[in-house]
Amino acid sequence: MKKYLLPSVKLTVLLLVLLAGIYPLFIAGIAKMAPGKGGGVTVTHNGKVVGYENIGQKFTDDKYFWSRPSAVDYNAAGSGGSNKAPGNPDYLKTVAERTDTFLAHNPDVKKADIPAELVTASASGLDPHLSPAAAYVQIARVAKARGMAPEKLKQLVDANTQAPMLGMFGPSTVNVLKLNVALDELK
Repeated sequence: MKKYLLPSVKLTVLLLVLLAGIYPLFIAGIAKMAPGKGGGVTVTHNGKVVGYENIGQKFTDDKYFWSRPSAVDYNAAGSGGSNKAPGNPDYLKTVAERTDTFLAHNPDVKKADIPAELVTASASGLDPHLSPAAAYVQIARVAKARGMAPEKLKQLVDANTQAPMLGMFGPSTVNVLKLNVALDELK
């Protein structure tokens, strides 16, 4: 028994030191070299932090571009989706309510023209990005609420569109928080 117990204890201690000590310190060191120094990249407006670049926020005012819905009400501590199947009656009711709300605030948009991401939550519930199409479909509402020319808003969306990584990995995206901050800075 001693023949097996001592090597097991040694291996356990070694793995404990490696995996609970050295590895976390190594990862924390790498994080300190990343943007935001491991604490997240903040977005500021008028010298004040208004949010984090990679965590979605709720916008419901007509003068702002709306974010993708969140199943966790944008709570970063409780990230997650709804876990309801696409055919679940409760899920379908929620999507129908979101669609009706969107159409009530965007009367110029046809139901068929609403990008799915504007009425369905992401898997994390914290997605800060929209497709350019989801931003474009909101331009008429935001332009009317702010008394601005739609062309100027289209240029703003285009200026805040991030191309796919290396031009080919992933879709083009628009960070809604950064877009809304840029919108407020247009004054």
